[in-house]
Amino acid sequence: MADVYLHGHHASVLASHGARTAADSAAYLLPHLREGLRVLDVGCGPGTITLDLAEAVGPSGEVTGVEVVPGPLAHARRHAAERGDARTRFEVADVMGLPYADASFDVVHAHQVLQHLTDPVGALREMARVTAPGGIVAVRDVDYASMVWHPASEGMTRWLEVYRRLARLNHAEPDAGRHLLAWAHAAGLRDLTPSASLWTYATPEQCAWWGATWARRTLESTFAAQSLERGLVTAEELAQISAAWQEWSTHPDAWFAMTHAEVVARL
Repeated sequence: MADVYLHGHHASVLASHGARTAADSAAYLLPHLREGLRVLDVGCGPGTITLDLAEAVGPSGEVTGVEVVPGPLAHARRHAAERGDARTRFEVADVMGLPYADASFDVVHAHQVLQHLTDPVGALREMARVTAPGGIVAVRDVDYASMVWHPASEGMTRWLEVYRRLARLNHAEPDAGRHLLAWAHAAGLRDLTPSASLWTYATPEQCAWWGATWARRTLESTFAAQSLERGLVTAEELAQISAAWQEWSTHPDAWFAMTHAEVVARL
């Protein structure tokens, strides 16, 4: 069964993903990195986390970011050029069949990838295949059911309901975070360090950015198209959900948080 990327690669999605850094999205991995390591970043998107990982392993390190489609890689290469990084490679590759030999990398990392796959256990096995003995497989995924916000919003509650239902219709797991440890065990990984961390939006600037991002994505991204195609919502409902995000984003008491699970597997 083919994997379906629920978010898609609309400009609104890439802008959101392009704001991510290793500090806010891979802090659990950074202490394991050192000069000279070979790193593979699976599902690298616009490459901002990838480029931070490249800085962490220094000029003698080798970093490759991969995406299943070429579109986001143009953004990743542009970000690399802006940062003066001519070493990091960006390539098209599918995590279910990576085009690399066994033990090619010291670290294989995936951020917000497993939640979109029909076979996350198989993906972990493939990531482990290309990881050298003594190396690390590192994964981090959100748990959508953990998302909480204030003040209450019927529109945002409806958004979360539609999102989780759509993900499951795509045979994926939106609440992936709580499953990471179990998936790692099922993949045969044994030396595991699990953890969790939060993304929190609480300042007026953070809430304005997060709310505006989802207000736009609700109307323009693949989430919108798929939700309409599946008959989960009407165009009028999507407009109402978008407006709810905007309304929440400007409330003086606005607050939003979500839990991410993390696993570092030492091979």
